[in-house]
Parts: sequence; C-alpha cells; structure tokens
Amino acid sequence: MTMTRTKIVLYNPRAVFFTMPLALLAVGSALDPARYDVRIIDGRLEKDPVAAVLAEIDNAVCLGMTVLTGAPIRDALQVSRAVKARRPELPVVWGGWHASLFPTDTLDEPSVDFTVQGQGEATFAELVERLAAGEWQPGGPGLGVAGSVERIEGGPWRNPARAMTDMNELPPHRYDLMAVERYYTLKGERQLDYISSTGCFFRCAFCADPFVFKRRWTALEPERMGEEAETLWQRYRFDDFAFQDETFFTYRDRVIAVAEEFLRRFAPSTKGGGPARNTRFTWTATMRADQGVRLSDDAFALCVRSGLRRVMIGVESGSQEMMDWMKKDIRVEEVLQSAEMCVRHGVGAIFPFIVGFPGESDDSVLASLNLVKQLRSMSPQFETPIFYFKPYPGSQITDEVVRQGYSLPQTLDEWADFDFVGSSGPWVSQEKYELIERFKFYNRFAWGPETLRRRPLQAVARWRVRKDFYRAPVEKRVVDRLKPLPKLS
Repeated sequence: MTMTRTKIVLYNPRAVFFTMPLALLAVGSALDPARYDVRIIDGRLEKDPVAAVLAEIDNAVCLGMTVLTGAPIRDALQVSRAVKARRPELPVVWGGWHASLFPTDTLDEPSVDFTVQGQGEATFAELVERLAAGEWQPGGPGLGVAGSVERIEGGPWRNPARAMTDMNELPPHRYDLMAVERYYTLKGERQLDYISSTGCFFRCAFCADPFVFKRRWTALEPERMGEEAETLWQRYRFDDFAFQDETFFTYRDRVIAVAEEFLRRFAPSTKGGGPARNTRFTWTATMRADQGVRLSDDAFALCVRSGLRRVMIGVESGSQEMMDWMKKDIRVEEVLQSAEMCVRHGVGAIFPFIVGFPGESDDSVLASLNLVKQLRSMSPQFETPIFYFKPYPGSQITDEVVRQGYSLPQTLDEWADFDFVGSSGPWVSQEKYELIERFKFYNRFAWGPETLRRRPLQAVARWRVRKDFYRAPVEKRVVDRLKPLPKLS
C-alpha cells in the first residue's frame, strides 16, 4: 500500500536575477522524500505567482518561503496575504536574509506565523514535523523549535538559536524539485548553480553575514562535491558550474582537492602526455584577494585545468584607509597581485566596488575610480561593477549610522521599497552621483571587447577615462536615448 505523503509548498519571490533557488532546494531536500511531497514554486517562472501558489495549498500543511530584503518582500507579502485569505489556518514560514535579520519584527505582519534564522535545514525540518503532527494552532501555545521565532499569545516568541549543522551531515540537494532547464533558458546558458559552503569567517563591517552566521563556516568535503557534480552533470548536462558560496577559496588545500576531483572525473585520458583538462564544463567561484595571493601559480593552474574560468573578488574600495575602516582585512596590493595572477592564467574576474559610504572623502572615491581603471585596463575579461552603499540591516556600519540618527524602514511594506540596486544613499551628493554614473558609462565602453561598431565610442571613452574628463557627456545621452524600452510583463 502506498503511503500518502504530506505536501509542503515552498515559494521563491520574484527578483531581477535568475540564480536557482538554492535556499529552498536546501530545506526541501532536507525533508524525507518518502514522507513529504515538496513543491517549489518560483515567482520568476510564473505569469501569476499568486494563482500558482493558491493552486497548491488546499491540502498542504505549510507554506515556506525565502525572502531577501528589498523588492522581493513585496511579492512575498502579496503571496502570503493571499494564502492567509484563502486558508487562515495554514502556517506561513519566512526564512532567508530578511527573516534572519528581523526575526521578531517580521511577525508584525499578520500573514507570517514563523521565521527561521540562518542555516534553515534542520530548523525547518523539525518545524515541519511538528506542524504535520498537528501540534500547532493559530494563537495557541508555542512549539519551541530552536532557530525559529513564532507568534504566540502576547506576541513574538524567540526560541534558542540553533547550532550550525555540518553540511556533510545533510542530504544532497534534489535538483529534480525544480525545472532546471527553465533556468538555463532564463540565464541564456546551461549554467547550474551549486553551493558547497555556508557562512564566512570574515568581519566586513558593511556585510550582514557576521551578524547572521556569527563568523562560522561549514563546507562539503571535496570527494562528495566531485561525486555530486558527476551525478548532476550526467543528468543535467551543464556547461558551467557556478559556486554560490560566500568565500569558496577559504582553504587552499580544499580548493586543490576539488580541482583534482573534477580532473579525475571529467578529464579524458591524455595519450599525448599533456596535462589533463576538464573538457566537460567550466566553473566560477568567489575569492578574497588575500586568498588569491596565498594560492601558488601551480595551484591556480590546476584550478584552470579543472575548468576555472572566472572568479569574483570583492574589492569595495581603492583606498586602503577605507578598506581598513570597513574591516575588509585585505590590502590594495593583494587585489592587484590576484588580478595579475588571473591575467597570467587567462581567467576572467569580477571586482565589485562600493562607493558612497557615510563620511567617505572625495579622495577615497577617486582612489576607487582609479583602481577600477587600472583593473579594467589589465584584461578584457575583467569587470568592475560599482555599487552605492546602502545601509543593509545587520551590518556594523548600518548599526552606527542608525545610532547617528539614520532611520531604517519600520514595516515590511517600507522595506519592500528599500532599493539596493541603482540608487545612491543620502551620503552621495548629486554632483558626486553624476560623476560616478558618467565614469561607469565611459569605463564600460573604454575597455570592453573591440569591435568595428564600438571602435569610435571606445576611442572617445578611453580618452575621457584617461583624462578624467566627464563634462558634457554627449555620447552617454545618445546611447541612453537609443536603449530599448524594457518589456512590460
């Protein structure tokens, strides 16, 4: 006799990027597939996300979702409220960054019953067990699940924190829970997202990670990663393997072991005597500049032979004084040394920068722009996106500006309007904003791939960037006017 499985619905809110919903994949995979029927709905894949969720909840025992701070909250609220209107008794659980940063405040929203903090696999699994057993009723006594906050009579109740689980004790992610091919289509490439570690050891003052994970880190063993990559490649035939870790290159020996696993499993035999190469797929990962300089040329060459094509190295500032202030714990020289290693080995790199910190001087901003120019001129495979500092909740810098009088949003609806992309904070004057935006435009064209169509604009852009002359940006106005209007959904 076939046992009826308990349905669990998981929802990923709409967003402007198409990274696979690895957080939902993690918590869904931690549930026993013999007992639980997990349905993942991604708002980015649905014409009508609310209708898609409502179609699944009639016999479900729980709706869980992962929510980023900012615009995704708006969609999460719309779905949560619609679900509560249809089934007031159905427990709604929010996890992810916003629920980890505001575990009790989030429960001011009547449509949310529980929040899960940090690494959610064990917490959500225990919570689901209790919910499936019928132990919870709206307004009733608490469940006391560690790692969660719940609404009980009298308001939110914060349960004890849960210790981080060794990722090797968790089951492999079940990619069959989502439509992998649809993400390939949206990304425009057969790129599979994968996460091999959780947390971060470092203390960057602009980042919420130290607040959420308390500077702890856990990671999968290389042999397991190789085995999982082989199984996933056999099934999904990806061309690129994208590690979504906070800091993939944390331990040199582990990175080397992963590269050796990829070569052992994916490199064809080389009768000609040349070095073995993974010809099945490429891979990308995150790297700190200090981790890069600790990696020998031989080790980096091994990574390249195993498929490494690009790294992301967070720079944040070209000013050493600013780097020290934000507790980045790297040196500008290390950024350049890591970049030089990438050039030697033909590896692409993304070097993100942040400008507009509270009290940041003009000299500091100019130092960042100068380092951007230096990096971009080193390789056509280098990208240097520039973002404006926004007081992301949970970071040390945000805590300080709040103490100085800055007001953060107070409700989920207000947080939904808190735009982290594109807009600048109150510490950036209009004059400085225009300078940075013009610099971003000309820098993008100055060092990109040279084509016949781009050559005239590229020549002008390089002259402007070298001379730091951004007044009367006629070319920018023309290009902006020629940009196609965004498609309306």
